[in-house]
Amino acid sequence: MKLNEHDATKFERGKCEVSTKTEEGMTSEFTVQSLLEIMTKLRDPNTGCPWDLAQQFDSIVPFTLEEAYEVADTIERVALDELPSELGDLLFQVIFYCQLGQEQGLFDFGVVVDKICNKLITRHPHVFAEQDFHSSQVIKQNWELLKEKERQARQLHSTLDDIPLALPALTRSMKIQKRVARVGFDWDTLEPVVAKVHEEITEVLDEVNQAPLSQDKVIDEMGDLLFAVVNMARHLQVDPEQALRQANRKFERRFRGVEDKVAASGSVMSEQTLSQLDAHWDAVKKEENDT
Repeated sequence: MKLNEHDATKFERGKCEVSTKTEEGMTSEFTVQSLLEIMTKLRDPNTGCPWDLAQQFDSIVPFTLEEAYEVADTIERVALDELPSELGDLLFQVIFYCQLGQEQGLFDFGVVVDKICNKLITRHPHVFAEQDFHSSQVIKQNWELLKEKERQARQLHSTLDDIPLALPALTRSMKIQKRVARVGFDWDTLEPVVAKVHEEITEVLDEVNQAPLSQDKVIDEMGDLLFAVVNMARHLQVDPEQALRQANRKFERRFRGVEDKVAASGSVMSEQTLSQLDAHWDAVKKEENDT
C-alpha cells in the first residue's frame, strides 16, 4: 500500500512524527513496504527529517545496541505486551541501514532478506535439502562445519577471526572461549576451571598488596579474573551477560526494599549506619525467601 501523506506522516517544528492506524487483534494495515516508504520519506533531501538526514552507518550503531538491549530487557521482564513495540524499534534500525546502503549503491532491504534466506536454507539442510540428521548434536556439528566453510571462503584463517570487537566484553569473552574450545583448547572437567578462578583471585590480591600499587597491573589481573569467571559460567552452561543482568535486577530490587524500610522508619539513607543498612538488607532478603 502507498502511504497517505496526510494520514501517515507529519513533520512538526523539525520533529518527525509518524502516526499509524492499527486494527485490533493480529492484523495491521501497514506492511514492511510501508515501513520502507516511511524511511525513504524521512531521508528525503527536500522534505525529510533533519535528524534522520544527518545520520550515517556509524552514528546509528549506539541506537541499534540500545534497541537490542531493550528487546532483551522486555523479554526478561516477561513484558510481552511491550515486545511488538520494542521489536518494531529494532526492525527500524535494520530498515535505516538498508536505506543508507541503498542511497550509497551498496545494498538494499531485498539484498539483506536474500542474504539471510540463503544462509538459513544453507545451514538447515535437514529441513530444506532432505538430509537426515538423527540428533540435535549432529545438527549442531553440521552447523559449525558449514560456518567454518563460510569463514574459509571469506579467507578468515584464525580460529578467532570475525568475533565482533563491539560485543559486550562478557559476551565477546564467551565467544572467544567457545571458539577455541572447538579446536580442543579447553578443560574437560570443572575442577581446573574453578582452580583457575581461585588462582586469578590470588593474583589480584597479590597485586593489590604491592607497594607501590600499580593500577594498570590490578586492571590486568582483574581482567584475567573476569575471563576465568566467564569460563566457569560457560562450563556451567550459564550465559554470563544474562546472569549478571539477573544479579543487577536482584540487587536493585533489594536495595529499593532497603530504601523503603528506611523511609518507613522515618529516617533517610544518609543517617543510617552500615550496620543498620545491613540489617534492613537482611530483612528484605528474608522477606523474599519467605514468599
